[in-house]
Amino acid sequence: MSSEKLSDEAQSSYSLAVFGGCYNNYLALQATLDDAYLRGASVIYCLGDMGGFGPYPDRIFSLLWKYEVICIQGNYDHSVGNRLADCGCGYTDPRDNYYAQISYDYTLAKTADRYKDWLRNLPSRIQLHLANQRILMVHGSPRRVNEFLWESTTPDPFLAKLFTDYEADIILCTHTGIQWQRQLPDGQHIINVGGIGRPPNDGQTTVWYALLTVHPEYSRIECELLPVAYDHERLAYEMRKEELPEEFAQTILTGWWTTCLEILPARERALGGF
Repeated sequence: MSSEKLSDEAQSSYSLAVFGGCYNNYLALQATLDDAYLRGASVIYCLGDMGGFGPYPDRIFSLLWKYEVICIQGNYDHSVGNRLADCGCGYTDPRDNYYAQISYDYTLAKTADRYKDWLRNLPSRIQLHLANQRILMVHGSPRRVNEFLWESTTPDPFLAKLFTDYEADIILCTHTGIQWQRQLPDGQHIINVGGIGRPPNDGQTTVWYALLTVHPEYSRIECELLPVAYDHERLAYEMRKEELPEEFAQTILTGWWTTCLEILPARERALGGF
């Protein structure tokens, strides 16, 4: 079922899968696609940041195209698509930027021009109206593509303003790489789908995505955040083969972040014992 066929005219429940942050992890992407289809997903969405961190960027695009995944443009995709000098990730710490630049330079050099052109032309957001709910899919936030919406530092009043300003009942985002969801007192629903490119700093090697179940007859949409296992040892081997930093491989093997740590708020950083 394509996005054009999704409507409130549907008489029975159906599911949508939503993920973000592929980070060149084609093995996790394949596992996520397999899991989503096994669970009956009618349509699959990617909220951006296809590249970075992992090996062999072009393998991501062949899968996204093969499975007709509907994609929006993240900050990484905008930079790669426009052949910019850096990823525009929004980091402020020199160490974070150091590793981000290594990752970006590798991805930019290894991505074929046809995929760069495709990334450049992706939309920045998707809006749907399903089960009487206004759904807005973005990368970072509705305000800015590289805004980090962390669970511990994103208060309800701020979220309520986003829902009002951008006329949404459900907002789905990514960019942080750590999944979470929250229902506001007035019923609005924020869902950070996390990232499938690397584990969410929790000591596990699984990655996460969101499965939305739409109930048109009840005007209700439910969301479940789901873990996915994949061949992380193979990915780490291929990262080393491509001479990416050992710190990247260690994150994949241990489940703890070794880079991009300085951007983490205190609670999310504490998950890794730092």
